[in-house]
Amino acid sequence: MALSTRHTPTTSAIETARPVLVLVLSMLAMVTALLQTMVVPVLHQIGDALNVSASAVGWAVTVNLLAAAVFTPILSKVGDIHGRRRVLIGILVTVAAGSLLAAVTSSLAMLLIARAMQGVSFGLFPLSIGILRASLPAHRLSSSMAIVSGAIGVGGGVGLVLTGLVLRDGGDYRRMFWLALVVALVLVVCALGTVPADDPHRHGRVDWIGGLLLGLSLVLLLLPLSQGHEWGWRSTATIGSFAGSVATFVLWGIVERHVREPLVPLEMLRNRALMATHAAGMFIGFGMFTTFLVISAFVQVPRELGYGFSASVLQTSCIYLVPAATIGIITAPLGGYLLERLSGRTTLIIASTLGLVGFAQMAVLHSQSWHLILGGVITNGAFSMGYAALPALVVAEVRPEETAIANGVNSIARSIGSALGSALVITLLSSRILANGHSPESSFITVFIVGSIAMLTSILIVVLGMRPSTNGTDPRSAEEIEREHALSLGAEWAIFTEDRPS
Repeated sequence: MALSTRHTPTTSAIETARPVLVLVLSMLAMVTALLQTMVVPVLHQIGDALNVSASAVGWAVTVNLLAAAVFTPILSKVGDIHGRRRVLIGILVTVAAGSLLAAVTSSLAMLLIARAMQGVSFGLFPLSIGILRASLPAHRLSSSMAIVSGAIGVGGGVGLVLTGLVLRDGGDYRRMFWLALVVALVLVVCALGTVPADDPHRHGRVDWIGGLLLGLSLVLLLLPLSQGHEWGWRSTATIGSFAGSVATFVLWGIVERHVREPLVPLEMLRNRALMATHAAGMFIGFGMFTTFLVISAFVQVPRELGYGFSASVLQTSCIYLVPAATIGIITAPLGGYLLERLSGRTTLIIASTLGLVGFAQMAVLHSQSWHLILGGVITNGAFSMGYAALPALVVAEVRPEETAIANGVNSIARSIGSALGSALVITLLSSRILANGHSPESSFITVFIVGSIAMLTSILIVVLGMRPSTNGTDPRSAEEIEREHALSLGAEWAIFTEDRPS
């Protein structure tokens, strides 16, 4: 992935403005993760306030991830065509509107629409990277990209801490959405004052139909996964949704074959090693949100039931989830180091194995607080390490001009995995509810076991699907991708800003 040097400014004005621009774009990256994680510790409270089931309120997480999977590549392409600054401002306005809607509504349907609107914030990161590439001199670019990338890892922890602080007295969950509204509006002002205008390319096409069909297929897949225990697994609604998902996915494949600039080029899916990388990425994404959701729910169970810790929202956020959310600041660079010293394939095997160990440990040991903290650190640290290896593995399997598109597909796979993980966790935990409104211990153990199976599957996919020579350490990946992006929990989105062939 060669760094573009077109548009390289050399004026002292740009040099002076660089720290402010990097700061603002880092704040945008932090908001992406903040909006993603802030609802995790309070799903139970949201369900109680709206008087809906745990499986229904779980869509507050799932729909956000679905929006990310569908809209991130689309918004990146729109930014290339119409100007990144303009699209970036539009995303922030959409996030502000979604936050306002979430803060005032008492309807689950409206809350889910609001969360989908917040989900477009995932497009802020690739647009920010593109703005940096177009605005900064080459010798400043790598360090600036690393700072913005690393802000995502910090943002996940910040979101959890803010949720805990805002709701520490047991207040209304809507406070955090009011806070998100204020943050979004402040960032609109900051972006208007600091982000330079860019010249739109005015070429290329956006695959709106492909994005719509992919999103519809995923909704029809996830809906019965989250509602099947209520509808009945053999009910017409469940079977019809699964069938509709398959039919829509087939139609999506047909459409993608005939679109000039498809959302996902299907010819890339014939590469066995590349498909293995995408599949492993999907399972790692699955594991990451499984970790957050199951730990958050487990620690809030009352102690008197014999398996919870009666954690408040503040304790859940700051004690149990923040260590897992921030460990990637250490393990992602470690993944880059292993990538360079060993291979991408080996790094991914190590990461998946550690994820397996973390889930298995929590399945067996969960009677003490430190058991869950340690398990979260091991699993999420492993996922961050794996995320550092995936872009290089993708690059090693494609031609230079296919780099952006191939990594874009990998990012979609990871977002889909995260959405599947959130839906399945909510389903498993809500399939059996005790009289006190909490899931039994056996349901949590089942989730830990499912996480272990997912990580074992990832290991098998890598071992059987990738050649031992698949190391991802060619000059581009070792010197550029790893150096620029391995510091980030969310580095996978940066690749969308690469120029695509028209």
